[in-house]
Amino acid sequence: MKVGFIGCGNMGGALVRAVASSIEPKNIYVYDRCREKAEALSSALGVVSADEEKTVKEADYIFLGVKPQALKETIAEFKDTLKNRNDFAIVSMAAGVKISTIISLFGFDLPVIRIMPNTPVSVGEGMILYDTNSLVLDAQKEEFLKILSKAGKIDSLPEHLIDAGCALSGCGPAFVDLFAEALSDAGVKCGLPRDKAILYAAQTLLGASKLIVETGTHPAVLKDAVCSPGGSTIAGVHKLEEDGFRGAVIDAVCAAFKRTKELG
Repeated sequence: MKVGFIGCGNMGGALVRAVASSIEPKNIYVYDRCREKAEALSSALGVVSADEEKTVKEADYIFLGVKPQALKETIAEFKDTLKNRNDFAIVSMAAGVKISTIISLFGFDLPVIRIMPNTPVSVGEGMILYDTNSLVLDAQKEEFLKILSKAGKIDSLPEHLIDAGCALSGCGPAFVDLFAEALSDAGVKCGLPRDKAILYAAQTLLGASKLIVETGTHPAVLKDAVCSPGGSTIAGVHKLEEDGFRGAVIDAVCAAFKRTKELG
């Protein structure tokens, strides 16, 4: 089994790292118009920096890691090579772009898996949402899930909900990073050294998230468990509510959702 990547920027590169944890790196082909990106992944992971033609001809799963605006031009470069193949699947991670649009850009029917990953896949803690068209065989789907088994959590989601999922888990790492930075700034303001403030903020977010996932407890219940009557935590929660924290987060996700729709 061989896996190919057309485009290996931030998101594509993160997925390359995830896949390289599941299969032999020598069976992963990476291509990017910026050769330095492909060469850097090759040096770091042992994957094969290949040209576009080799990647498309030999890969069983072809990941499209280009921006939505570049899909039409990119697909036009190699779509004819795939007309005579019947043993592959296209994996698209383009935000907002439907499976039907991918097929229309190729101009013929083909198996397509649409995914929405996030950057933590590179450290095995990602969230990947996916759906497929009817041409993806059960065996292909099973193999696809094995390829990404070390990436984090993978969840099947009807395509009409993937844009909403993109706004939450796809864009979410940036919102979390912003929150982590703000927490560390607060720690510095209170007198902590910067390196320790970042560590405490990051580990706190990691631990709180793991507690939600592993216990299945509603976040509100876990929050209440930390808020002692008249204590420090409830004072901080009150201030966040007073300043519109919850509403700002909802607005951010909704703004990302709207933009994802526009990109499609």
